[in-house]
Amino acid sequence: MSATVNIKPQILYWAMNRANKSVDDLIKALPKLPDWLDNKSQPTVKQLETFSKKVYLPFGYLFLSVPPKEKIPFPYFRQGKKMVNNQVSVNVFDTILYIQQRQQWLSEYLKEEGVQPLAFAGKYNINTTVDNIVVDIRRTLKLPVGWAREFKTQAEAVNKLISQIEETGVIVVVNGIVGNNTRRRIDAEECRGFVLVDAYAPFLFVNNTDAEAGKMFTLIHELVHVWLGKSAGFDNNKMLPADDPIEKLCDEVAAEFLVPAIAFEKTWQSTQDFNALARIFKVSTLVIARRALDLRKMTRNAFFSWYNKWLQDWEERKGDIGGGDFYNNQPNRVSRRFAALVERAVRNEQLSYREAYRMTGLYGDTYHNFINKKL
Repeated sequence: MSATVNIKPQILYWAMNRANKSVDDLIKALPKLPDWLDNKSQPTVKQLETFSKKVYLPFGYLFLSVPPKEKIPFPYFRQGKKMVNNQVSVNVFDTILYIQQRQQWLSEYLKEEGVQPLAFAGKYNINTTVDNIVVDIRRTLKLPVGWAREFKTQAEAVNKLISQIEETGVIVVVNGIVGNNTRRRIDAEECRGFVLVDAYAPFLFVNNTDAEAGKMFTLIHELVHVWLGKSAGFDNNKMLPADDPIEKLCDEVAAEFLVPAIAFEKTWQSTQDFNALARIFKVSTLVIARRALDLRKMTRNAFFSWYNKWLQDWEERKGDIGGGDFYNNQPNRVSRRFAALVERAVRNEQLSYREAYRMTGLYGDTYHNFINKKL
């Protein structure tokens, strides 16, 4: 008989709640779980390993005497309000943790390589005008007013924007799952994006479950945070800014960058069809509606009435983000720039392949095929 391990039921309950798992969810793989929770018996090491994988928890955490306090190290905004306890779902938390680890390595690596800190990181503050920030971001990204109109589709415009952002030294990760685990979805209603600001290696995360045009707004909103030197996470509920001066400024800059007031006013005279305007500016109809509200082209009652219908339609339109060619998904999930820097460190014998696999989430032949096909 295999030796058992003395684990407190309190820790098991905490681990299950953390992963939003019930006994019914786990009973098939762990038939003895009810007995462990009632302290009638104890699991073996192998059974405990299975449990830890099922609840997405590092194995060692199960031996703690009390549950740890897991909080993200930056403000997180939901439903327009700053979260008091700063706790998020396990899928969002693990994604933040994973990107933090990648950022820590890359920041140190770039410092050792003698790379200078990014001049625009933390360049401005809450007192800077919207126009000044917009002009500086346009100059840095080398994207003039009206740049998005050159592209036929929103997806092409998003890819161009990501490419220009990464050219500046900012890492962009676009993913709707934890790593490559298609069973661990990241709900856009909880997290449309977050930004981890660092002078050497800022990371932007954009939820891939959002529409292409929605990603445009999230990308610029997060990028403004880099210019202000402030990390944050958000759900962009109804496209309304959170009750926070920095969040409001980020929203205002993103709106002006993507849909300049002068251009919007001029175009509005020709058409007031939100779908047509969205195609012109390569943003979502939600951004157009929000801009119309800001520029007093529609009332708040009209906006919220429109939004409720839009939300219902969007829920019906949402597709499966787990599909598609694996290797085609990786440039966005990993970031081309990040993968290229990892591979450079490997070739210069500054990083082992084992660490490169861990950093990218790609292992063995999968890693080498990705590097050869996509970089």
